[in-house]
Amino acid sequence: MKLLARVRRAPLAALLASATTLIGTSTVWSETVTGEALAGLTIHGVEETLRDFCVEQDGVLWLVLPGGARHELVTSTSDPAVTNPGDGSFHPFEEATVRAALTTLRAPLAPLRADVFILPYPRRSGLESAAGPGLMLLSPGVRPLSIEQQHAELVHELGHVVHYSRMPDAAAAEWARYREVRGITDEAVYNASATHANRPHEIFAEDFRALIGGALANYSGSIENAALAPPASVAGLEEFIRAVAGASGPASGLSLACFPNPSRDTVSFSRPGRDGESLEVYDLGGRRVATLAPIGTGGLVTWRWDGSDMSGAPVGAGVYFARTQASASTLRVTRLR
Repeated sequence: MKLLARVRRAPLAALLASATTLIGTSTVWSETVTGEALAGLTIHGVEETLRDFCVEQDGVLWLVLPGGARHELVTSTSDPAVTNPGDGSFHPFEEATVRAALTTLRAPLAPLRADVFILPYPRRSGLESAAGPGLMLLSPGVRPLSIEQQHAELVHELGHVVHYSRMPDAAAAEWARYREVRGITDEAVYNASATHANRPHEIFAEDFRALIGGALANYSGSIENAALAPPASVAGLEEFIRAVAGASGPASGLSLACFPNPSRDTVSFSRPGRDGESLEVYDLGGRRVATLAPIGTGGLVTWRWDGSDMSGAPVGAGVYFARTQASASTLRVTRLR
């Protein structure tokens, strides 16, 4: 997906060639993400990627993926391949944020095997993040990436991993059904060679982000192709996406996110949507310590808590729980000293 201060996505031909060699042969080198929703995903942090999967030859740094595929990395923002040098440095994704984004999916997915590489530098063959069968490459920004950007881009690329795995291009009947449900049956407009926003793969990944991603992944309140109907308004689309992803749990769940958590300062709660009720914070004894008013911004509802109780006094360090007045589900919040 295209995000602020990111360079434009290049074709995925080289990536897909490498991904083909990866399927069925990947070995787990680092800790596999735990949890039902994340079964089979292995995250390789930026330090591990640089140490174990990058080699320098004749002054050129190469990313060498399992299976042997190689990608030249661009190590300087002054390289002619980088049209926007940003602040002069590359800023990788944060591993903790990647893991957090995966744990805030609205529903657990069926086990999905994939290696997620957090790149220290972008690939010359494709400067943007990209995904293929069983593989995700998260490319750095030319300025620090916001938490919201990282959530959104990660979940978008996960949508690609899902359709490559569960609905490959050879599944013509499934893609025809998706096009029909989504209203993109005109192949003269919506095809693999079309502008980025009109490519069916990209539309699917954006639908996946909007319908399966958590609150921070949907911070923009929109999808890349603004000419298309919002995913939540398309009859049968959520059911189709959830079926492809093997998602379980109730549909249309609006997950509540909190950042930073744990924290000793002000925290922000957020959830997709336009209308919001008050959010209440309770201590371990079940006593309400704060009631927060909603703030609507586009497609996101937010609440802010400065750590004060209803009298304005700071609460002590410890574990608290937050929930909206209309929901029975709670979110655990840890206050530090």
